Amino acid sequence: MKSSSSLYQQLCAALLFALALCSVQAVAAPGGSAIGSAPQGTLVIIGGGLRADNAEVWQRIVKLSGGPGARIAVLASAAMNPEKSGESIIKKLNQYGADAFFVPLAVKLPNRDYRKAAEDPAIVTQIKSASGIYFAGGDQGRITQALLRPDGSRTAALEAIWSVYRNGGVIAGSSAGAAIMSTTMFYDAKPVLDMLKMGVTDGREIAPGLGFIGSDVFVDQHLLVRGRFARMIPVMLKKGYHLGLGIDENSAMVVDAMRDVEVIGYSGALLIDLSGAISDRGVKNFNISNAAISYLDRGDKFNLVTRVFTPSPDKADNKLDPNQPDMREPVFTNDILGNNAVLDLMGNLIDNAQQEAIGIAFGNPRDPYPDLGFEFRFSKTVNSVGYSSTEAEAYSVLKLRLDIRPIQLRQPLYRYK
Repeated sequence: MKSSSSLYQQLCAALLFALALCSVQAVAAPGGSAIGSAPQGTLVIIGGGLRADNAEVWQRIVKLSGGPGARIAVLASAAMNPEKSGESIIKKLNQYGADAFFVPLAVKLPNRDYRKAAEDPAIVTQIKSASGIYFAGGDQGRITQALLRPDGSRTAALEAIWSVYRNGGVIAGSSAGAAIMSTTMFYDAKPVLDMLKMGVTDGREIAPGLGFIGSDVFVDQHLLVRGRFARMIPVMLKKGYHLGLGIDENSAMVVDAMRDVEVIGYSGALLIDLSGAISDRGVKNFNISNAAISYLDRGDKFNLVTRVFTPSPDKADNKLDPNQPDMREPVFTNDILGNNAVLDLMGNLIDNAQQEAIGIAFGNPRDPYPDLGFEFRFSKTVNSVGYSSTEAEAYSVLKLRLDIRPIQLRQPLYRYK
């Protein structure tokens, strides 16, 4: 017989899910009316750089779209050369069993008016015949330009895409196709460090996305290899997001109708939670305290409603004991925005006797603010948890505290000996 405490926790989780489901049902579209019902479909959010041999991701898209012979509409609206990009994606999808086809709707498609194409009944019918939609990479601004009217309302083609999603279909997207998944997306983004130094502006660095994941989660891509976790945070603060998901290259987040997120592919994703974060308005430059950052490795799952984490099978029985750490040396990096630097630091900290780790970010001595840098301080708290894989040298890391504050660098930063 289950304990009253266990039953109470289940009831609370069910209530949280019901409340969140209601909020999802009322999410407003970028240009107008609220979505009538919660989508029953699945998102496959790919961080870019998806290799042809990444069978796990390609096969999942095809399987979720209905399996062998699944009709998948390919929109290469973001691409500089839509026909070439679309042909490449169709070839890969069909290699894994799909019946993919090209949708001729793109700003850069020669000899076609994309405005007319977006309202064309034949194209709408073509999209509605699909059980999956795939958005190619490129420039995400071209996707929204092609699918939103000048007043911000949905074109007939975009309504058809939403219809596929609401009725149980799949929306997949890589790179630019991942950026459009949240209600806000990066648009004409500056380098990561410049965004910390100079801030973000609506209509410049950020713009409205298509919002398939809902209004409560921010999405970014190419994450670990480009240190982009740091640019997510100022945008999340500006737009009021508490949760952010950033997926790495050659990897994907599968988000189902119950809002379970599963990480598949080569690498993983960072989860940023700003629900308890604060900023000191008395400090001139960007700063934040008490953000929470987690790393979800391949095979891990996380529910966006209940906030429950489920480790991958190879980590399920290997929760780290904080009293028996594997490492003891201090953890530091002088380039926290470098390729996979944040992942290496988090992994080295969670299985360490040390309670905190520090990363530094600074720019070119010739940039406009050469003496401005940032300290990223990662700390373990009572809520921090780690899991280690029994099959590979890999960690899942939950709920490290992250504080970012500006620092002044002495100039010149170095001298010749």
